[in-house]
Amino acid sequence: MADLTIGRLAAATGVKVETIRYYERAGLIAPPARTGGNYRSYSTGDLDRLRFIRKTRDLGFTLEEIRAMLDLARQRDRSCDTIDAIASKHLADVDRKIADLRGLRRELSAIISNCAGGTVGDCRILEAFGDDAKSGDTK
Repeated sequence: MADLTIGRLAAATGVKVETIRYYERAGLIAPPARTGGNYRSYSTGDLDRLRFIRKTRDLGFTLEEIRAMLDLARQRDRSCDTIDAIASKHLADVDRKIADLRGLRRELSAIISNCAGGTVGDCRILEAFGDDAKSGDTK
């Protein structure tokens, strides 16, 4: 697959056309060659790179982390310690987010379990969030 249009590249990777253009502006993808009609023309290398970006974005890596890994990927003989450190830091961030979400879930579950039904005026959920919602105060 050589000489892909931006539409075909988008279809092959599941990345929206505007996102591909954004990645070009951000420097994650090199500006593509242009056809005689001035259309973008992507290579299989661009396809592979965009698939890498898509996968790492799906895993929650930041653009800065992806850029660093892509830069390191060009240094084939270098130790992969830095890439390991980037991935390990990201995993620790994911673990922190999971812990935060578990705490949030416990809190919401406790609030909801205190709801005995009844009227909005007696709603334990609104009470737990603060009285402004029940009073209709819009200050």
